[in-house]
Amino acid sequence: MDTTQERLDDLRRRKIQAAAGGGAARVDAQHNRGKMTARERLETLLDEGSFQEMDTLVEHRCKDFGMEKNTIAGDGVVTGHGTIDGRPVYCYAQDFTVYGGSLGEMHGLKICKVLDMAMKTGVPVIGMNDSGGARIQEGVASLGSYAEIFFRNTRASGVIPQISVIMGPCAGGAVYSPAITDFIIMVDQTAHMFITGPEVIKTVTNEIVSFEDLGGAMTHGAKSGVSHFTTQSDEEAIGLARQLHSLFPLNNLDAPPRAPQSDPADRECTVLDSIIPDDPGKPYDVKDVVSEVLDGDFFLEVQEQFAQNIVVGFGHLNGHTVGVIANQPKVLAGCLDIDACSKAARFVRFCDSFNIPLLTFEDVPGFLPGTEQEHGGIIRHGAKLLYAYAEATVPKLTVILRKAYGGAYDVMSSKHIRGDYNIAWPSAQLAVMGAAGAVEIIHRRRIAGARNPEGERERLIEDFNDKFANPYKAAALGYLDDVIPPNQTRIRMIKALEMLLDKEELRPARKHGNIPL
Repeated sequence: MDTTQERLDDLRRRKIQAAAGGGAARVDAQHNRGKMTARERLETLLDEGSFQEMDTLVEHRCKDFGMEKNTIAGDGVVTGHGTIDGRPVYCYAQDFTVYGGSLGEMHGLKICKVLDMAMKTGVPVIGMNDSGGARIQEGVASLGSYAEIFFRNTRASGVIPQISVIMGPCAGGAVYSPAITDFIIMVDQTAHMFITGPEVIKTVTNEIVSFEDLGGAMTHGAKSGVSHFTTQSDEEAIGLARQLHSLFPLNNLDAPPRAPQSDPADRECTVLDSIIPDDPGKPYDVKDVVSEVLDGDFFLEVQEQFAQNIVVGFGHLNGHTVGVIANQPKVLAGCLDIDACSKAARFVRFCDSFNIPLLTFEDVPGFLPGTEQEHGGIIRHGAKLLYAYAEATVPKLTVILRKAYGGAYDVMSSKHIRGDYNIAWPSAQLAVMGAAGAVEIIHRRRIAGARNPEGERERLIEDFNDKFANPYKAAALGYLDDVIPPNQTRIRMIKALEMLLDKEELRPARKHGNIPL
């Protein structure tokens, strides 16, 4: 191989072999499972012609179990960078056609290089996981590469957005990299995440469980809360990853991109004037409130099937990306429970990390009572949400729609934990507890000694409601910045946000706080 042409031909042959992955038969098998190949996924994720591959020719260096005779360039993962709608992103996709996508030493180091480059340049990372787990033949070297990835995921947390798309198996230690990242998208029926598989569980505990029930997308979307989005196909999952990328800043020092929008900033939300039922015990759908206030009815809900008593997600307010947290009266009357607190706390902290303002819609009768909640640590989990809101320095806007009772009032971005702009509708009720419970405690003897106890109770409840079941006591104390007609909510939120965009709020210098995990 002496001539330049021969060397070029050799390079071309090597690149073609690398692009072929595990070969046509394994590619066909991947397609037959309803799955795209690694390169097809990257082509779909990125703008046409923008992908710049890295480490195309990397090979494993394992010499045990006959592996020295089985080398495929790329080592089971395709890595590089490109653009999404013109904005840069680093990315990788595991190739299930090569060694079942198993992670060996060099495979892992390729991913590490992507994470290192993303940190150096302040650019998000999107990883597409489809892997059989650690490569057994490489032993501890494989485990070492996993740990190197975990360390980098941790170091990048809160610095650059990290999105994991699970498009196949993800088992054992492999699950911890996605778990550290900001958002997990799972493809229904093809994606699975678990620490130990069904066979191991059967051996150890005699429990029989299917792959889908153990670690499928619906399981992690509705029961465990591990994943944030469930999609029906690879294409849908990739489209969602692109959408998330468009909402976030490139890094923690940037502002989120502003979306073009045609929804007038001075639009009145007349439908909100009648959305709260006259009966305080009757539910309504808080998502209707959220959609009415945000631009163009766009609202991307996060963890839609998990802890449905609280709603979190992203939208735009006059083109600015905002994170929305809203109590859902339709589920558990909007009470805060363990799962809801953990779900909302993590969301609040993500938004605060990446300069995304917080918009809170409050209708909460308190924390969910019961021994199950108390023994499960509702105190500790509720403190997570309190800590997250108190820690956040981004603009914090709060609208009290109806109930704001007890400690839950304090937790939900109240003025006392430094909410920036707190307003209420006339239907708001700010109190330690509901009227019936309060009267029973305050006037127990008076009711017991009355000639007509039931009539006296009703009279006292009515009197309590007149005095306290309204927003005006809190407004008089300065705990609310205003009480407004519901139709003005969008207008007032936009004006407040525009004023607060350049807000700066310092916190004490420290290594880090000790959030009650």
